Amino acid sequence: MTIHRIGIVGGGLMGSGIAEVSAKAGLDVTIREIDAATVAAARSKVEKSTGRAVDKGKLDPETREAILDRITYTTDLGDLADRQLVVEAITENEPLKLEIFSTLDKVVEDEDAILASNTSSIPITRLAGATNRPQSVVGLHFFNPVPVMGLVELISTVLSSPAVEARAEQFACDQLGKTVIHAKDRAGFIVNMLLVPYMLEAIRLYENGVATAEDIDTGMRLGANHPMGPLTLADFVGLDTAKAVADVLYDEFKLPQYAPPPLLVRMVEAGLLGRKSGRGFYEYQ
Repeated sequence: MTIHRIGIVGGGLMGSGIAEVSAKAGLDVTIREIDAATVAAARSKVEKSTGRAVDKGKLDPETREAILDRITYTTDLGDLADRQLVVEAITENEPLKLEIFSTLDKVVEDEDAILASNTSSIPITRLAGATNRPQSVVGLHFFNPVPVMGLVELISTVLSSPAVEARAEQFACDQLGKTVIHAKDRAGFIVNMLLVPYMLEAIRLYENGVATAEDIDTGMRLGANHPMGPLTLADFVGLDTAKAVADVLYDEFKLPQYAPPPLLVRMVEAGLLGRKSGRGFYEYQ
């Protein structure tokens, strides 16, 4: 069954990006945010992203207008009642995600609808447990920036229906043009299980005075041919997000490589979150 109507809970960087690529694929998209201010911010993100694509010659103005016309915004989860797929894309806050899934279970009318989470670390089984339809819950983990990054992690649980998994993969592959990789339901899935310890170890090197931030990043860019160094990447991801994912991984596996270094904890407490706050391991205008 082809998906035509998608709902997205959360219009931040990830949610607005998922909305943009879905609308570009011709889908009817509804974004739910918590209030008028966050609705305006979500709308602005989509408008700015598509505007940049036009400026770079990747979109023509008519296509941009069509994308914007396919997206509606709401503050009411009840407006997602007719959606065939709902993607939760809020912050990495497990209690809040559980509340969202419990409410979606009540308001989404289509029994065949897929309820998905864009979480980067929280086990999907826990989220599915907040619903009466765990067979319909999967993880669809997109990567930032969604319009540019070609990967989606599809996470299934021991209760996920194979038919739901197949429809979710068809949506990501055939409709959005993404490459899908499959992961079992373990905290961190595939990419973050590898990526987060890498970033944390770079923070430990810097914290222990082994090298400057610039030299650590240059070493990995030129020595390992990475497009950006681990500290630049941590700033890009958001230090609060990196810490939240590390906390989930450490809680699940109790392995020292997943423990957030004290420096990361202090920086987050100080509001030094990377690009989003203007300062992390580097300063940003």
